[in-house]
Amino acid sequence: MNQPVELPQVRARIEPILPKHRDLYYDGKWQKPRGGYQDTLNPATGESLGACAEANAQDVDAAVQAAHCAFKAWRRVKPLERAALMKKVAAVLRANAEELAMLDAANCGNPAREMMRDAGTAAAQWDFFAGLVTELKGDTIPMGEDVVNLSVREPFGVCARIVAYNHPLMFTAAKAAPAIAAGNSVIMKPPYQAPLSAYRFMELTEGILPPGVLNILTCGKEGSEALVTHPQVPRVSLIGSVPTGRAVARAAADRLKHVSLELGGKNACIIFPDADLEKAARGAVGGMNFSWCGQSCGSTSRLFIHESVYDRVLDGVLKHVGNHKPGIPTEMDTTMGAIVSRAQMEKILSYIEIGKKEGAALACGGKRPDDPKLAGGFFVEPTVFTGVTQKMRIANEEIFGPVLSVLKWKNEEEMFEQVNAVEHGLTGSVWTTSLATAHRAAGRIESGFIWVNGAGPHFLGVSFGGYKQSGIGREESYDELLSFTQSKNIHITL
Repeated sequence: MNQPVELPQVRARIEPILPKHRDLYYDGKWQKPRGGYQDTLNPATGESLGACAEANAQDVDAAVQAAHCAFKAWRRVKPLERAALMKKVAAVLRANAEELAMLDAANCGNPAREMMRDAGTAAAQWDFFAGLVTELKGDTIPMGEDVVNLSVREPFGVCARIVAYNHPLMFTAAKAAPAIAAGNSVIMKPPYQAPLSAYRFMELTEGILPPGVLNILTCGKEGSEALVTHPQVPRVSLIGSVPTGRAVARAAADRLKHVSLELGGKNACIIFPDADLEKAARGAVGGMNFSWCGQSCGSTSRLFIHESVYDRVLDGVLKHVGNHKPGIPTEMDTTMGAIVSRAQMEKILSYIEIGKKEGAALACGGKRPDDPKLAGGFFVEPTVFTGVTQKMRIANEEIFGPVLSVLKWKNEEEMFEQVNAVEHGLTGSVWTTSLATAHRAAGRIESGFIWVNGAGPHFLGVSFGGYKQSGIGREESYDELLSFTQSKNIHITL
């Protein structure tokens, strides 16, 4: 997820400032976890960055009780007063963007320069939702004389938001904003693989919001399940994989909780023969999000090239892939970072072996880099497979790594059948100079977010979300704000 934000001037290298606190944060205080502690790593070196709190079910219950108490007062704070406090949070995020970006780079493995954009995006979302607080409007319905009928929007209460590891600071910070703007209190569960920026974010913003309005719980399976199933948490959201989304939905179903899910993708980039081929090749590589090592749900990891331009486009793709070379994430000139964990790296390498066994041809990459300074970290070279068919696992299953599958197409109808053959439906990219082709293709792709002659960026205010197994609900927009409210009708007889 990379929204277009202005990138400030940065130094060539900044040493990460580790947070002073590694405990749970709720009720406006740092709290020792009953569940103990767990190490977090630097994926570029494999070395420990220290122990971090692990909330258990008791911790979750204590945090929920504090958040519920805070909600009772926060919901009554005037909307413009809420907005003023939110803008202070946005200012803190902007002022500390370098520090937070470097911490994310060290802890999740994505390049520091890209993490700078994440900090800016998080700040922009706090400002955006602060500006919408007066738009939480209802309606009046004419009923005749001596009757007033109106609808109002009210907050849910305690909202739980569980986020993914590819944008730790941005997701943890930004996803709290719409719920808080609507008058809810929030418990954020940062990724257990990369929690450090969440702690530092809380240190920097501590005292701006009333105690208990914004809470941070780092936890594993026990704490996550307790949070999703807690009877005083009526609203739950997740950014994660499809299997995790299904588990959250099942757990939330027993209490009929309101759930939103932003899940995985196996997204298609389609290049038509009339496209600007140089831009299309460059866009296909950009849409793969190699800077994040392909660890992005929106990555266009299936590239469909028309047979008449196949060779030229493939040559361009391989040329542009060469611009992405794994490097130390905390160095500002790094264009491609590390995989978040050893387990994820091994999963990606196993899919590369599967691709070979299925008969796909390895055009580049396919292994860990040879650079000795990267030997201790979790790195995989940018990888491109050709000769891929839609029946192969590498064309159907989300790898969440730097692996691009290239498919050749001739018949448009057959191509669209293959594009839509996967269970996911998050994004899609179409390259053509024909307006008619663009509209036809965008209409045929079963995905919730389509780029034409582009791939990758999100746009604040534009709803983002998926079809099919890629999720439920829409984010980054007014729709997301409304999703953190419930509607009440009031009928008054005068």
